[in-house]
Order: sequence, then C-alpha cells, then structure tokens
Amino acid sequence: MAKKDIHPKWYNESKVYCDGQHVMTVGSTKEKLNIDIWSGNHPFFTGSQRIIDTEGRVEKFMKRYKLK
Repeated sequence: MAKKDIHPKWYNESKVYCDGQHVMTVGSTKEKLNIDIWSGNHPFFTGSQRIIDTEGRVEKFMKRYKLK
C-alpha cells in the first residue's frame, strides 16, 4: 500500500541569500533559503583566517596547572 503525495515539492531553482544578497541557486524543497555563512564569506575559504593563539598548547597547559 503506497501513500500518494507524501513528498514535498522540489524546486530546481531555489535562490540562496546571505545578508540579503543572492549568492547561488540550488535544488531544494524550499523556494528561498536564507543563510548566515557560505564559502564566499567564511574566513577559512576567503583566506582571512587569523591565528590568535600565539602560545603553544603544551605551554598553556603547563602554565595553567603550574607544572614544570
């Protein structure tokens, strides 16, 4: 016994928006998608990633627990 009409409608040309700007078109079950981060503004993909930790992990651990 198969159920009819149980699948959502598929949109081949769904628009993806980030900060109100159209960034890409994809296939989705929603006609319009709003996202916060995508490869065009993510630091890893844009190359603007900064390393904040200047002290090594081992040194930080030793300092925290006052070990020699």
